[in-house]
Amino acid sequence: MSIIELNDVTKAYGSAAPALSGVSLTITPGEVTCVLGDNGAGKSTLIGILSGLHRPTSGTMLIDSAPAAFDSPRAALAAGIATVHQNLSVVGEMSVWRNFYLGREDTNRWGILRTSRMRRETRRALAELGVTIEDVDVPISSLSGGQRQVVAIARAVHSGARVLILDEPTAALGVRQSGMVLDLIEAARDRGVAVVFITHNPRHAERVGDSFVILGLGRQILAGRRGEVSLERLTAAMAGEEV
Repeated sequence: MSIIELNDVTKAYGSAAPALSGVSLTITPGEVTCVLGDNGAGKSTLIGILSGLHRPTSGTMLIDSAPAAFDSPRAALAAGIATVHQNLSVVGEMSVWRNFYLGREDTNRWGILRTSRMRRETRRALAELGVTIEDVDVPISSLSGGQRQVVAIARAVHSGARVLILDEPTAALGVRQSGMVLDLIEAARDRGVAVVFITHNPRHAERVGDSFVILGLGRQILAGRRGEVSLERLTAAMAGEEV
């Protein structure tokens, strides 16, 4: 059963052309849904609707098969929908383990941080997802871009996210670090998390995706599942060629 279902969703701002028009999407546990599109395609607006930042102008949104509309990102998070934005929401001067527990610190009944427990749990949670960080006491700013990305993703998974929305997580990474992120996406999927992978890279989408949606100028121009949509077709659709 799907966690989120969008049906013919449109988002318009005033009299301007809709930022998103007639988009339908099904997000299922244990699957990676890849949403592709260039700048201005409507990806950010879609993220905003899924994460509670925007409400659709028209169309329906179902959560666990019931009509729903979030009035804030906090409401979406309470429903188990976590978004990892490109800025990652990490504090560079803080250690890896402090960032891992940022905003949800483990304290005893007197409000004192359980530092040893948080360090230990950070190491365990990262290792369980196949992430290797040798020292969780170093400032997160000392890690590579790919390592910071995987820590932010692993943090969302550890927090209990049912749906993980990833906003262009490989956009600024090289081949090796992109591979690290794609490995983690697969690990999250294998744990039953529903992953929404926003990207403009058809090769990255083709590697991990179970279903694919391509947006162009706010409209859905292609939708299909693995086995139905080839890399060549994804690439052609991204280039604006006939599909």
